[in-house]
Amino acid sequence: MQARVLITGFIQGVGFRQHIKRKARSLGLTGWVRNLPDRRVEALFSGPKEKIEEAISECSKGPFFSEVKSTQVSWEKNKEEFTNFDVRA
Repeated sequence: MQARVLITGFIQGVGFRQHIKRKARSLGLTGWVRNLPDRRVEALFSGPKEKIEEAISECSKGPFFSEVKSTQVSWEKNKEEFTNFDVRA
């Protein structure tokens, strides 16, 4: 399974992407996370659905200094294969 997540709020410049990367790797997920020009963050998680749901839950919280306002999730069948979870530019 794969899930694409769009997160809005005060989430850039507070370590949000690194926080999500650590969580995804600890769950054994692959994929990526990146900042978008409109100040949102986008993540693509690939792996077992239960683990992806845990990562999505973490996206709703974020690290200490963040303030998440909303998350939008779209589930997809595996379209891409990844070897690890990375932060993209």
